[in-house]
Formats: sequence, C-alpha cells, structure tokens
Amino acid sequence: MKALISDIHGNVEALRAVLEDIAQYDVEAVYCLGDVIGYGPNPRECLDLVMDCQLAILGNHDQGAIFDPYGFNDIALRAIMWTRKQLEVPVPSRQAAERRWEFLGECPRSHKEGNRLFVHGSARNPLNEYVFPEDIYSPRKMRQIFALVDHCCFQGHTHVPGIFVEQLEGDTYQFLAPEDIDYAYHLDGQRVLCNVGSVGQPRDGDWRACYVLLDDDTIYYRRVEYDVESTIQKIYTVPDLDNFLGDRLRDGR
Repeated sequence: MKALISDIHGNVEALRAVLEDIAQYDVEAVYCLGDVIGYGPNPRECLDLVMDCQLAILGNHDQGAIFDPYGFNDIALRAIMWTRKQLEVPVPSRQAAERRWEFLGECPRSHKEGNRLFVHGSARNPLNEYVFPEDIYSPRKMRQIFALVDHCCFQGHTHVPGIFVEQLEGDTYQFLAPEDIDYAYHLDGQRVLCNVGSVGQPRDGDWRACYVLLDDDTIYYRRVEYDVESTIQKIYTVPDLDNFLGDRLRDGR
C-alpha cells in the first residue's frame, strides 16, 4: 500500500496529522506530489519531514522558491519570496539548509511506474497545468490529457480531490468527488485521473487535510483533522503572509 500526499504548503500541523494517520496502516511508501512549501508558515519543517518520503515530485511553488517565480499572484509571490528567505537561514545548521535546497533541486517533474503516472499538475504539463472539475466540459483539453495517460495519472495542484473518468463511449468525461464514491474507487480498465487533494490547504469546502491510500487497484480518500487554528495564528504573525492565507484554511477554500 502507498500513501499519496500533495500540496502541503508549509502547513506542518496538517502534515504531522496526516503522517500520524498514515502510520496506522500498512504503508510501504509515501509519495509526495509537490508543493511542499509556499503559503504556509513552516517551510523548513515540512521539507525535513518530506525528505523521508520514498518519492517527492516537484511542484510549481517548490520551483518558484528555487528559480525566479513566475505566474503567481501578488499574495502567492510575497509568500514565495518569504519562503525563500526562510530556506536561506542556516537552521539548525548550514548543512541542513543546503540539504533542503539539494532536495528541492533533485525532485523530478514526473514519475512513472508501469501504467501509472505521478505528477503535480497534469500529464500534459506536469508542473503548471490545472485540471479542474469543470474541465470535463472541455473535451478537447481532456482528450489531449487522457491521450498521455496509459491507465491512471495521480496529481494534485488544484487542491480539489476527486476522480476524472474517461467514458468508454463518446467524447465525454465525468468527475467524481470523494463523497460521490463513498471515499473509495476501484481502478478497472477505464483511464482515470486521480487528484489526491491537499494536505495543507484544501479547497473543496472541507477544511480537513486530504490524502489518498492506494492499495493495489483501490483508491481510498482520507480526511484528517488537525490544529488549524495554530497554523492560522502563525500565518497572522508573519507580515509577508497575507491573513487571507490563514482565513481560508477554516473554510477549506
């Protein structure tokens, strides 16, 4: 069994709660699908924990901290620049700081195991492309993305968990939210995209951290409560992190 996490965004309270939840299962590997940092108040702590994962994919916020960020709104850009400064601080040592930068620099943009693909954004643009639930009404976009998927693509980036299914007949697609499938989905012959949701900043109206357990051919969604108010208060104390980044955590937006 594997655990798939994504979009932690510097929220160490959520990450620790999810890792504790994972520990109760027979999980052989934890895969992180990117955006360990950005938005949240604890980038160093989150990176240190994710370094223990068996796989970590590069996210767009992770890349923004390494290189010149582009495509970010003002709030996100300020958070990225603040995050970069935090990673430059030699805490608890210069070696620890260098190790974090090296870790980010070595993260691949995609990873494939057999007929399963792991990315941050999409099969077409692993780093930056969003695939939203409403994209099922854009058949051209979905057709091009699904054409690059052998069987299943696991992704994050939108912070909205759910399964995209390619219909066997006709150029049509379906989106299934976790609650639509009783939080479990069995992979069969149909090609699917699985958004694993967000650990640190859910945006589906549910404030709880979200991640996926992958047991052979079955996907299980997990929601985990955490001390969200502690994370919010930390954000409030950092001038470069807009209060909005904390407020939105309460409502899962």
